[in-house]
Amino acid sequence: MAFNTGRYALAIDIGGTFTDVVVLDTTSANMAVAKVLTSTPDPSAAVLEGVKHLLREQGVAAEEVGRAIHGTTLVTNTLIERKGALTGLITTGGFRDALEIGREGRYDIYDLFLELPEPLVERRLRMEVPERLNVRGEVLVPLDGGALREACEVLRSEGVEAVAISFLHAYANPVHEQQAAEVVREVLPDAALSVSHRVAPELREYDRTSTTVANAYVQPLAGRYLMGLEGGLQGCGLRAPLHIMLSNGGSCSAETAAAFPVRLVESGPCGGALAAAYWCRRCGWEDVLAFDMGGTTAKAMLSSRGEFPITTESEVGRVYRFKRGSGLPLLVPVMDMIEIGAGGGSIAHLNEMGLPAVGPESAGALPGPACYGQGGSTPTVTDADLILGFLNPGYFLGGKMRLEVSRARDAIEGLARKLEMDVERMAWGVHRLVNENMANAGRVHAAERGVDLRGYTMAATGGAGPGHACGVAERLGIERVVVPPAAGVGSAFGLLLAPISFDFARSYVSRLENLDFDRLNGLFEEMEREGGVVLREAGVPEGAIRMVRTADMRYVGQGHEIRVPLPGGLFGPEHVSRLQEVFDGEYRRIYGRVCEGVAVEAVHWRLAASAPRPDAGEVRAATSRAGGDVLKGRRPALFDVEGGAVETPVYDRYGLAEGFAVDGPAIVEEAESTTVVPPGWALAVHPAGSLILTRSGGGG
Repeated sequence: MAFNTGRYALAIDIGGTFTDVVVLDTTSANMAVAKVLTSTPDPSAAVLEGVKHLLREQGVAAEEVGRAIHGTTLVTNTLIERKGALTGLITTGGFRDALEIGREGRYDIYDLFLELPEPLVERRLRMEVPERLNVRGEVLVPLDGGALREACEVLRSEGVEAVAISFLHAYANPVHEQQAAEVVREVLPDAALSVSHRVAPELREYDRTSTTVANAYVQPLAGRYLMGLEGGLQGCGLRAPLHIMLSNGGSCSAETAAAFPVRLVESGPCGGALAAAYWCRRCGWEDVLAFDMGGTTAKAMLSSRGEFPITTESEVGRVYRFKRGSGLPLLVPVMDMIEIGAGGGSIAHLNEMGLPAVGPESAGALPGPACYGQGGSTPTVTDADLILGFLNPGYFLGGKMRLEVSRARDAIEGLARKLEMDVERMAWGVHRLVNENMANAGRVHAAERGVDLRGYTMAATGGAGPGHACGVAERLGIERVVVPPAAGVGSAFGLLLAPISFDFARSYVSRLENLDFDRLNGLFEEMEREGGVVLREAGVPEGAIRMVRTADMRYVGQGHEIRVPLPGGLFGPEHVSRLQEVFDGEYRRIYGRVCEGVAVEAVHWRLAASAPRPDAGEVRAATSRAGGDVLKGRRPALFDVEGGAVETPVYDRYGLAEGFAVDGPAIVEEAESTTVVPPGWALAVHPAGSLILTRSGGGG
């Protein structure tokens, strides 16, 4: 793997329920894993416990680790739970309430009681300062230094821990924000500072301000956490630099992540997507639906030809979990993913209409599902799966944690009584409801992108993913599911596949025929210079840095853009026709046609600076034994409530060799997850080690 100075690479992924640790021997491509309950309130405690245990178990000296990479839900959880720093906002006079006004559109036009997300900054801490730039970045009203200093004094007296600065049109000219930043650092030297031209230098005032405020809101906590984790790992003897997984599928240094923590909002789930693409590619398939279902949530991402699309339209902290527009908008590059449902710890209940529902509330790691025996009493998806016979109560986490069937039954029975049905039927209903909800969300996600899922392969990762994958795939018309080795820690393994990378953007709106090429070339030179600094600080050699350009373009009059690839080098008038061609090609690919005679304009210009993608080689997961009888036994499992439970063979994943095949129903157990093969599906072991599940008559 690139830029390793030691034999081993270490990956750490913190989820809402479990913390996963992976160590990869880059010489032999052997992988070992560990899974521990996430610790609260300090998640780093579980990280250090898991790292120490795994390194000791594998006989790996800490100084032999050459790279450590970490994915975390800390930023997302902080924004959702509103547990960030007391934050102040300094903005242009007259724009104090932009955070509350938001957009004029309603995300649900029929909801008379529609709720908008509360701003992260209280109105009393939003300070207006006289200054004004026009859309071209020309100064109309100079920055009032006296008013700025008074605003800073007010914020200081209120004890703010973080300050966001977002002036109108600062993306076109940052001069006023730069001047304001100097004063803020002088008056509030201990406060974290975020300025919009650094965090999100793009047009769309509300989105840019929202992103800058969110960055400031989580900056103090993220900085303390990342620096503390890095110190803790060093205390374990690690000398490798700590890299942090970003939402765009790349990684960066801990220092860069601490400065731009809002870039970590989808840090963990991206690892699962990269792992899904890796294992499917080794099986020969590149059109992939990555399905990652953990203890708290399930995510899905579409990969076409082995690449995942990147978007800058994301939200966090939605008032209504699955309603787009009900959250805080963030102008940060993220893999285009969708939260498609609940996780193993999601709570089953009756909604306000008296109908069964699952999530979004989760039992988390503590108290966890009722069957964990840690004080939880609410029914969850894991409790339902245990009652159905899909999970082995004596082999959860490889036998390190015993599940209590009686507690699961008590929890599900409380819900079943309300609907006057027996426990097994209720558990079966919860399992099917979760599958149907996830399939429906995935179906809409694919339709919005013009994708026919019937030709795709699903890759299932996460602790609960392999147990629900066939049920979801069947409803989506997908006939092939790949379950990678150590699928339960798929997101952690995927972190090791992330290249060191950082994205930059500049807004410059112009019709193609009117482009100022001196200005455009200057923007790219500036972004390339910044990209080189970030990557060199992360340890990437100068000669290994790769720059990829794209632009967001649209027809004049449209409200949204599409992203098109751009060539390198200097731009000139001779490139206008080429820019038109690439736009036409991408627009036709997405929409099937072009609009002849309509002018095209560019809105945003983007640059991705990255190192080469790490080559993990042909990874092999560590096994517990070889040879012997792979059949562990049989147990009743309920696949059809009308037909009743059937005696189902249970296999040891660690003993399954290449060429092994069996028809469902079957259950395959490993320490981190359980694969359920329903009737009508067949299982075969691929030479790469993945389980290939196919529907009867489906593709092989």
